[in-house]
Amino acid sequence: METKINEIAERIRGIRDMCDFSVKEMAECAGITEEEYIAYEEGKKDFSVTFLSNCAKKFGIDLIELMTGEKPRLSVYTVVRKGHGLASVRRESFKYEHLAFNFKNKISEPFLVEAPYNEAEQTAPIHLSSHEGQEFDYVFSGSLKVSVAGHVEILNAGDSIYYDSSQPHGMIAINGEKCVFLAVVMPKE
Repeated sequence: METKINEIAERIRGIRDMCDFSVKEMAECAGITEEEYIAYEEGKKDFSVTFLSNCAKKFGIDLIELMTGEKPRLSVYTVVRKGHGLASVRRESFKYEHLAFNFKNKISEPFLVEAPYNEAEQTAPIHLSSHEGQEFDYVFSGSLKVSVAGHVEILNAGDSIYYDSSQPHGMIAINGEKCVFLAVVMPKE
């Protein structure tokens, strides 16, 4: 994974240079400090989907192009077989599998997400992030504790939540087992 992180970091740095954006501009766009941004760009910090989405939007490119260096090519439909989505960046060991990585001009970013159960997270504040747009999460298995704008909801298999993702939000697996869910991120146009 470290090689992948370094490749993405190089792409971000190269595109930022080509676009003539300053570190300060990119940090503001990503909603983080300049020091945090530099750590990402140097490959010292693993990327969150939120960070990459914000960078891709600023650069005017598809998220997948930033992640892989390749432009999505399909425009009528795409099929992704079980287990063959694009393994994606993670947040604190979350596993993301992008389910429409080869489709261009997407109006949403669908991910199959596996959130591991972590005992230490059960009593700690949930890590929150935010990004422009909306998000829909549907739980397939396990249970998910979701915090959105200060409200906490417990979702079980078959439950879903739709929210304004510009509000601080985050989630953890609960009840002693991993949680598998579909996350559909819809960036603001």
